[in-house]
Amino acid sequence: MNDFTRLFDIIHYQNKNFPKVDCFNYKYNGVWKNYSTQQSIDVCNQVSKSLLHLGLQPDDKIAIVSPNRPEWNFMDIGMLQVGVVNVPVYPTISESDYKFIFNDAGIKYVFVADAELFTKIRNIKSACPSLIEIYSFDVVEECISFDTFLQIGESIEEAAVETAKSLVKPSQLATIIYTSGTTGTPKGVMLSHDNVVSNVKAVKTIFPISKVDKTLSFLPLCHIFERVAIYVYLSVGCSTYYGESLEKLVENLKEVKPNFFTCVPRLLEKVYEKIIGKGLELTGFKKKLFFWAVDFALEYNGEPRTGLKFAIYDKLIYSKWREALGGNVNGIVTGAAALQERLGRVFSGAGIPIREGYGQTETSPAVSVNRFEDGGFKFGTIGPLIPGVEVKIGEFNEILVKGPNVMMGYYNRPDLTAETIDVNGWLHTGDCGEFVEGKFLKITDRVKELFKTSGGKYVAPQVIENKMKESRYIEQICVVGENEKFVGALIVPSFLNLTDWATKNGVMLKNHEDMIQSKDVKTLLQNEIENLNADFGQIEKIKKFKLLVDEWSIASGELTPTMKIKRKVVMQQYKKEIEEMYKDDIEI
Repeated sequence: MNDFTRLFDIIHYQNKNFPKVDCFNYKYNGVWKNYSTQQSIDVCNQVSKSLLHLGLQPDDKIAIVSPNRPEWNFMDIGMLQVGVVNVPVYPTISESDYKFIFNDAGIKYVFVADAELFTKIRNIKSACPSLIEIYSFDVVEECISFDTFLQIGESIEEAAVETAKSLVKPSQLATIIYTSGTTGTPKGVMLSHDNVVSNVKAVKTIFPISKVDKTLSFLPLCHIFERVAIYVYLSVGCSTYYGESLEKLVENLKEVKPNFFTCVPRLLEKVYEKIIGKGLELTGFKKKLFFWAVDFALEYNGEPRTGLKFAIYDKLIYSKWREALGGNVNGIVTGAAALQERLGRVFSGAGIPIREGYGQTETSPAVSVNRFEDGGFKFGTIGPLIPGVEVKIGEFNEILVKGPNVMMGYYNRPDLTAETIDVNGWLHTGDCGEFVEGKFLKITDRVKELFKTSGGKYVAPQVIENKMKESRYIEQICVVGENEKFVGALIVPSFLNLTDWATKNGVMLKNHEDMIQSKDVKTLLQNEIENLNADFGQIEKIKKFKLLVDEWSIASGELTPTMKIKRKVVMQQYKKEIEEMYKDDIEI
């Protein structure tokens, strides 16, 4: 096989060109288990046989509800080989969302990871008429195991799988991905083999990886960003190691020592906070040296890092940062949300190249990615377009996309499809943007998140939020002010950095509640905001803010699974605080 045209071709392409002894890798009961390329193919084929034995037909739908593990891929490839559509679902969503998705897609079978998810799905089975059976990757009481499922198809001949594969066309529906979204009912994005394969082939020329490299995967496979990354790893010949959890990420990085991984900005923010936290624990000259090194890294703009100063910082400071990520990272690509420009600079300046990309589920997903070679990246942008994709800037500066990566449409929603893809084939992303230097695409905000103040002026909240998060004292922020006289903000402060500030300045603070009530803290935050406000016009400046004690999270419902703010949820949850902010209607 010289090339691949369908998603399931990719693993066979790897086996022919660069077979691996550690194609997929995962920790079972604390011990890493390696699946070779051939072993993986054997399990995938057994999945296909069992599905054929159960009578599954092309375009039937199966859902996978599981964190990342090799069985996820075995099911994915095994389904696709016989034309069955993969409907991956986040393990963290509500039972009502499961019911909606399973009924909307007509799910026939569900594969879950463990007992907890089995119980969650069993609770709604009676409300999902199309759902026949639930299987579990782990051995779970009262649930049919994955190993038992694989035995179902033992009587099916290999030739039946090959026949089924031959009937699958590249233009055929491969997967339906229900977007979590920041508001509203999930929408099922239909992606063909052609859609996703076009993205895999474009992106594989951009990632700084080769057949000798190891990658670590911890972003959800049910999100198209990480799923395409895995297909890319297979196509290049990399080994994929699945992280156990975000809590064990540091441990897994040190064990695997990956050359490359993808992530979301929130994780980089957390890593940066921990790095700064370590620096704050130092004293005397060591502490000064540490923060000189941080400032030096923040000056990085793509130029070669040489000279005595860099050599000293690299040996004493930056090398420890790299070691914390395993010591071998050649590059990281971040997406799904906006990356603070300073994070791209500080990590890249320390020899950990960070490149931001952009895309949507509807575009399979990549539209643009900053490159790793000199001249191919610009901090503060989402990079040049990937090969084969066109972009033009429409009304309200909306980014419009055309190319082989653009989705087939929304499942069961031709009305929404017609709203999103115009008659000329341009997909309306809902994101505002512009080209910098005629080459680098830059996001300026979401069309739907733009709001008008009572004075009729448009405000782009995301731009303001990203700028404000440059303050080391601001952890999370949501800009508000629709139909109000001025812009305000809900802020979750960085309690770690506030604690250090309070200690150095002799401010007595007992706990987090004390911090958000402290006049000294409020003055500090006010000064930070006023300094950062200098980048904005009068109507965009934050005039008032409310400090909050609880960090927003996926579990508590304020963030999507890709860690974007659910703006309407936050505004509803803190409606009282927002009303208090505006009750006097006085600017400060």
